[in-house]
Amino acid sequence: MTFAEARGEFPVLERFAYLNAGTLGPLSRSTLAAAEERFRFDQDHGRGGKAWFESVLALRATIREQLATLIGTTPDRLALTSSTTDGCNIVASGLELGPGDEVVTTDSEHPGLLLPLNVSGAKVRVAEVAARPTQAALDTIMSSVTPRTKLIALSHVLWTTGQVMPVHELKRESGLPVLVDGAQSVGAIPVDVGDLDYYTVSCQKWLCGPEPLGALYVRDPERLDIAIPSYFAQKSIERDGTFVPAEGAARFDSGWLAPASLAGLQAALEGAPEWRHDRAAQIADLCRSALRERYELVGDGTATLVSFVPADEASAEAARLYEAGVVVRDLPGTGWLRASCGWWNNEADVERLVDALSS
Repeated sequence: MTFAEARGEFPVLERFAYLNAGTLGPLSRSTLAAAEERFRFDQDHGRGGKAWFESVLALRATIREQLATLIGTTPDRLALTSSTTDGCNIVASGLELGPGDEVVTTDSEHPGLLLPLNVSGAKVRVAEVAARPTQAALDTIMSSVTPRTKLIALSHVLWTTGQVMPVHELKRESGLPVLVDGAQSVGAIPVDVGDLDYYTVSCQKWLCGPEPLGALYVRDPERLDIAIPSYFAQKSIERDGTFVPAEGAARFDSGWLAPASLAGLQAALEGAPEWRHDRAAQIADLCRSALRERYELVGDGTATLVSFVPADEASAEAARLYEAGVVVRDLPGTGWLRASCGWWNNEADVERLVDALSS
């Protein structure tokens, strides 16, 4: 598949310089068609009957296998969720943390991770990593670890600056359980979970699937309690609710996920080109270079998110850019704009961004 063919799959790019996959990725023609086809299939079968239900289970199994392969694991270690926040809640509640426990995180995390940590019952220690280079960030996080630390929880790619965090090094140096928020990594940069304990996946961002869909990698499902059970948590259940857990990480599945969304995601995963990570890195580098000439860049980002300080108020600038056909995000409370550079973007998208900012 050539770049022109791949880019042509996204109708939104005919109208916008779409630089906002850090929020929601663009939907391809194949994804839209697959979702529509599944809606018709569901309608034709009345969303009932053995054959229809088995088709839904088969679709879930396919997605589980595709996502597991994408992050370097096996399907038995992957739960299907509705978001990365879902995954963070599953882990934070399943560890049964208490007042005597501590969790280490950073000062650059999304509420989708911070909120589950805050209500976990543990004391949350915050390592200040903003604007620090990778090695300094690693040292800072490790210096926050104490004998009471039960979990290190952080993003693989910071949603504010695009900086790639040393998650594997943290696991090796600390030996502690590590929960990684993969909202801004999977689909944007190569990911291999390796020895990490928990890794969340967002399917509606860089994987360009319909929302709301996500996944959670659990290295050892037997060591995490089922604190938020859905129907899929059990393989057998008694009248009083006592149940035998489902095999593997499927016991942590969030519940029913719309088949049409799953079908659209399958099409998106199958349509992603092999060269996507290299292309995304190239366009992000181009965007940084173009913006650096006129604006202050924020942080030491090396992934596909490019944050910068606009000349005027950020939210107003984001709204003005949208009217000019350029979609970026303003980051609340920071005064920054963030451009998300995907493999579908081209040089003209970056030029439209820079021109619109200057107009």
